Amino acid sequence: MGNKATVAAAFTPLLRTAFGSQPPLRFEFWDGSVVAPADDHPGTMRIRSKEALSHMVWAPGELGLGRAFVSGAVDLEGDIFEVLRALQSAVPGTARLGATGAWQAIGAARRLGALNHRPKPPPEEARPRRGPRHSLRSDAAAISHHYDVGNDFYRLVLGSSMTYSCARFAADNDNGRTPADVTVSLEDAQRAKHDLICRKLGLPERPGMRLLDVGCGWGSMAIHAASTYGAQVVGVTISRTQAELARKRVSEAGLSANIEIRLSDYRDLHGEQFDAISSIGMFEHVGAKRTAEYFDTLRALLRPEGRLLNHAISSIGGSTMRNRSFVGRYVFPDGELLDVADVVSAMERAGFEVRDVEALREHYALTLRNWVANLEGAWEQAVSLVGEGRARVWRIYMAASALGFEDGGLGLHQVLGVVPGPQGRTGMPGTRRAWG
Repeated sequence: MGNKATVAAAFTPLLRTAFGSQPPLRFEFWDGSVVAPADDHPGTMRIRSKEALSHMVWAPGELGLGRAFVSGAVDLEGDIFEVLRALQSAVPGTARLGATGAWQAIGAARRLGALNHRPKPPPEEARPRRGPRHSLRSDAAAISHHYDVGNDFYRLVLGSSMTYSCARFAADNDNGRTPADVTVSLEDAQRAKHDLICRKLGLPERPGMRLLDVGCGWGSMAIHAASTYGAQVVGVTISRTQAELARKRVSEAGLSANIEIRLSDYRDLHGEQFDAISSIGMFEHVGAKRTAEYFDTLRALLRPEGRLLNHAISSIGGSTMRNRSFVGRYVFPDGELLDVADVVSAMERAGFEVRDVEALREHYALTLRNWVANLEGAWEQAVSLVGEGRARVWRIYMAASALGFEDGGLGLHQVLGVVPGPQGRTGMPGTRRAWG
């Protein structure tokens, strides 16, 4: 497995501790030495410099490896999904290298001269917040870090729909087919998702309904609801760049009389009444401690028989994106995922009657694969827009997330609630046939 004078030889004990006798990938080091499995493998981890090892020693675990990848000191070559799946299968999330692995890593770093200095984190990394979690200020900073990357970059990744949430890959007659078996474009799948939400909220039943879209993004849901069902829409976002483009798109669609886009936090909404509320891909930023406040606020904004559709990523038992995790530091600072059971309970405690829960996790896996394909297909343009480090962040986080939805580690649920009126009236249809 390598000559004693090579970098590969210094790494071999650590790789054996991590993966056993056969590594899941081909490992190539900056001196050209290699450690590779005897059988076929899905790709190569190319460790380009001592800096990679420095990152991993000074920040053990996924944060250090993430820093090495974002900085370019580590490359993954091959099908990104298969490479990540091989690594995931070889080292399950519950596994740890333990004290032996830690000492082996430090020893290898010392022999290779990689402990001489502590490398700086890549500039794409969010700094740990100061102050209360999920305060107005900290949430604004977290949202800005993720969403104010640049509208042109998001257009490249998301496609013409400019919709940054799970699409719905469904045909008129699915006949039990899985999402991956349905031949539907990403744009059509996003349109189908928006229309499903409109129908769940009852917008076709009464043209001109007043809809609040919480976390409206670039305005796609608002535009669909107004153009298709004549809804009067208020969309709120705390991303300045999103609000600017959303207003532009609304104007270009000729819907300025139907849609108002506000640069505002949901907690600033008081004294208004809406017929329906959509919250699509925003709840992940609320946090467990503010969940009751969130649903109480939305409940107070709905008239009797008004409906709320909460569309959010979920996790069994819930999970918090910690500062020492890659996603918490690079992608969604302060993000939190709740168990769907806790979402249902919180809605009920706020006074909603929960009428429907639908799981769409396979759809999100396919959505993410489309986004990764868009990014990889226009890689040079993406790098010119946001820099190579930021493009690397998005590529690996979206690919890893797709695998999480495929294996069930992540979920996606739409939870529909209604505010009961007098004598328990809800105005809800008797079956799901109303929205298909």
